[in-house]
Amino acid sequence: MSQASLAAGLARAGELIGAAAASGSVPGVVAAAGRGPRRQATWVAGQADTTPGSARLMSEDTGFDLASLTKVVATTTAVLTLAGRGQLALGDPVRRYLPGFAAFRERPAAIRDLLAHTSGLPATRRFYEWCASRDELLAELLATPAAAAPGTTVTYSDLGFIALGEIVSAVAGEPFDLVVRRLVTEPLGMSSTGFTPAAAPPGGFAATERRPDGTPWTGIVHDENARLMGGVAGHAGLFSTLADLAAFAAWWVSDAGGPVPAGLRREAERCQTAGLGGCRGLGWSKPGDGHSILAGRWPPTAVSHTGFTGTSLALDAASGVWVVLLTNAVHAGRDATAVQALRRDVHRAVAAALLTAPTS
Repeated sequence: MSQASLAAGLARAGELIGAAAASGSVPGVVAAAGRGPRRQATWVAGQADTTPGSARLMSEDTGFDLASLTKVVATTTAVLTLAGRGQLALGDPVRRYLPGFAAFRERPAAIRDLLAHTSGLPATRRFYEWCASRDELLAELLATPAAAAPGTTVTYSDLGFIALGEIVSAVAGEPFDLVVRRLVTEPLGMSSTGFTPAAAPPGGFAATERRPDGTPWTGIVHDENARLMGGVAGHAGLFSTLADLAAFAAWWVSDAGGPVPAGLRREAERCQTAGLGGCRGLGWSKPGDGHSILAGRWPPTAVSHTGFTGTSLALDAASGVWVVLLTNAVHAGRDATAVQALRRDVHRAVAAALLTAPTS
């Protein structure tokens, strides 16, 4: 592919982003695409907050509530780091670390099952509707019965990743947010990434859903269960910026060392769930899975993940290509039709440009 064709393909992605923000269906977007350590394009469009009297434009350094991107950036990476250090094994039974887990008393599940969403736990429960504290929520989690036998089906489960966050904390002997900072974000230089942020980045935070009084959640985790847990949970709660997530993606697709050995990262990208009704890696979604945002030229080696607030991350270690797409779609409401279409179209456009482009 010529450089002109490469530029045209990336320009098409930019046009899609600009059109979505201009329509108001997705209030604002901050995104980037690259190959390996090199960022090939950056896009910024729309508004970080549309609230009358406090409206703000998006900027490249706006901070985002990552929602379920927490599962791969923080939780999966922390678990794999501990596994790489020999502090736990992916085949270890969950009850070794959470002995009170009723769901696995008779039918044991392993840490690998939690990562691949094959533990048999239900998708989610609205603990925040009847629990009054983090401790009550965790007690309810441990009392939650299984919906299926471990290893028999794929059910994308927030509950499994809340449990993984608690396992990471138990193994490391310190709170989950501190473990993620020590093992993941500090080693990777992700200085604007963390839970319960005390201060906004220079671009401020992108606003998410509006409260009943019309003011949006801004800089406070949107997910209700994570909010009840004080903003620190294995399934949601991480905040970050485009620059930090681009650094994470560039590291993940590389052969470099770092928190997780490259071989273990490649294992996490392999489909773990053949024949079970989905195609999940360890934490990640694979092309063909019901939650995947990748199609077209994206190869079967690629992985991706989304966040309910409107965020997503996609990468392919075989080619080194990655895309960070951050939106505050939920600021416009919970209808995800527009952001789902944007994700599909942008990733198709980037694949058409970068996955056939020269590597030099």
